[in-house]
Amino acid sequence: MTEKGKTNKDLADALKIAPETVSSWCTNSAQLSIKKLFEVAIYLNIEAGDLLVSSKK
Repeated sequence: MTEKGKTNKDLADALKIAPETVSSWCTNSAQLSIKKLFEVAIYLNIEAGDLLVSSKK
């Protein structure tokens, strides 16, 4: 989200969910559903698979 200039609140507002839910996804304390995964990808204008692959090298 940082690369796209988006915050947890921006994503939460777009998906009509609580910002705490997005935060739990970002900290890996909860996993999003496949449906939400695709909604996030559409919102960020990226491929869903990009959200599943670690960017750490």
